[in-house]
Parts: sequence; structure tokens; C-alpha cells
Amino acid sequence: MKKKFKIMSLFAGYGGMDLGFIMAEHPESAYEIVWANDFDKTACETYRKNFKHDIVCGDIWDIDLDKTPNCDVIVGGFPCQDFSILRGDNRDGFKSKRGLLYTRFVEAVSKKSPLFFVAENVKGLLTTHNGWAIKKIKEDFEKVDHASYDVKYKLINFADYGVPQNRERVIIVGVRRDLKLNFVFPEPTHKNKPVPAKVALAGVENAKFNNEKIHIQPSTKKKLEFIPAGGNYKNLPGYENKNWMSLIYKRLHPNLPSPTIVANGGGGTWGYHFSEPRPLTNRERARIQTFPDNFEFVGNIPEVRKQLGNAVPPLGIKPIAEQILKMANKEIGLNKFF
Repeated sequence: MKKKFKIMSLFAGYGGMDLGFIMAEHPESAYEIVWANDFDKTACETYRKNFKHDIVCGDIWDIDLDKTPNCDVIVGGFPCQDFSILRGDNRDGFKSKRGLLYTRFVEAVSKKSPLFFVAENVKGLLTTHNGWAIKKIKEDFEKVDHASYDVKYKLINFADYGVPQNRERVIIVGVRRDLKLNFVFPEPTHKNKPVPAKVALAGVENAKFNNEKIHIQPSTKKKLEFIPAGGNYKNLPGYENKNWMSLIYKRLHPNLPSPTIVANGGGGTWGYHFSEPRPLTNRERARIQTFPDNFEFVGNIPEVRKQLGNAVPPLGIKPIAEQILKMANKEIGLNKFF
């Protein structure tokens, strides 16, 4: 029987990161979730629908961390909206209570002294407050009470690891210093041969859940007549000189990874099929985010869209989870843990 590292999942959301860890493959060891938490009720409903273990639905500020189970690993994507580059110069970062939620992650690490922790956040974290935010977060994790950690972070594009989507995210990995383990991020597996959209969406029409066609305005459908696969609003007559985000009226290209799936936005931000004049269905978005077809999202179409835009792609985080298992078993040995 495989030895299992026990995971505490914070800001678990819809379970993308948790699923990536559960999917991690190693001949001698694996992971199991022993405790999970999120504030969003719809997220908790989706989580319960797809995982055998329960999730504590509530404000993490109200959680007594001393009463949570012991764990070997803590994972989570602390809320990232206040660090996102999509907000331009309006990023609040640490000025907002939401931006300070990472301190609860730090507190959990301090109280539980896990062997490892893994956090995920948006690319904008690296430039918020002129780069001070990521330095502050790293220092806080390194100096927790009861244990000290070697902390590394890296900006990765999940497309380089087999996710059919250009999605850049900051991954932060902490290793308890007494383990004397030098964590190295895994080498990209798909750097020169990314998974294209047409492969990701093959056969998607047969998927059972969240596959409803999304209403499209006649004016939007007319616009799509001018936009080729891989194009965007700049292909529209009279729009060439507008300085909009590149995702506006963006159509997928069948032979390239999808652009980043986003959680919300007005007209033109849904992402559009490469050959059909329509928005992507939520199941197509789930495919691009590498959720299996039997993973069912709870909520109406906009709610599920939000869930998918905020989610961590499981196949993107899986290599990180596997790298931890590989290095822990090879360089330290399981007997040190169990």
C-alpha cells in the first residue's frame, strides 16, 4: 500500500489544485486531502459534488486552525484579484483585507509545520507594489514560528506542462528547512509542442455536464464573421486602432493553445470557437482547464464560467505535486515521514 502525504487545502475553490495533487503518480507514495476550506458557497457545492471528502465552507478568518487536523502538506491559491494585472494600476494588493488573506496561509504553516507547502497566484503578484509584495510574502513564509522554510517561487506557463492554454501563474513552494531538500521545479514537458485547442476539444460534444450552448447576440455573431481563427477585435473594421485587451473577441486557433480562460467580463470576453461562430461552452472551458468530463460544476452558466476562470488547471499543478513526491522519496526516503 502506498504511503500517503496528508494535505490541508486552503482557499480550495473548486478543487483544481486538490485534484492535481490527487492525480499525482508515484510508485511508493501519494496524497490524500484531510481538510479543506473555502468561503464561496457555490464553490463548496461543486467541491462536494466531485470529492469524497468534505469541505468546511466558511470564512477562513473564523476558522480555529488549532482544531484542524495535522498534515504533511498545505496547498492553496490565496485570493488573487487584488494582484491581477487585468486590474492595471488599480491593484490594491496588501491594501485590502482580501489581499492580506495570504497571512492566514502563513499562520496555518506556522501552526502545522508541514513538510511542504505549495501556493498559486497570478502573474501580477510579481509586480504589485513594485515587486515588494512577492518579497514580503516570501519573507513571511520563511520566518514562520516553530519551523523555518526554504521558499522558492517561479512564474510558469501551464501550457509548458501539457495544459492546452497559455496561463501564466506564480507557483510558490516551501520546504521545511530541517529536511535539507533542495526543491527544483520540474522541467517543462511541452515547451516545444504544446497541446492545441483542437485536441483539447475533440469529442467534447459528447460530454454530459455543463455543455449548454451559450446565447450569443446577433451583433456579436456578425463580428465573428470578420475574425479568423486566432484573431481578435483588431480584425474588425474600424477597431484596428483601439487599445483593448487582446482577449476581446478572441477566437481560439485550432493548432495553438487557448488564450487564458478568464472568470468574468463583459461582451467579447467569453472566448470563441475557432470554427463555429459562438462562445465556448463551459464544458469546453473545462476541457481547456484540464478538468475531466465527469467533473460537474454546480451553478448557472455565469457562475460556472466564474468557477472555471478562477480555477487551477489540475494537469498544470500535477507535475509540481509529482516532483515533491519524487524528490522526497529519492533524496530523503519515506521512513523519515512515516
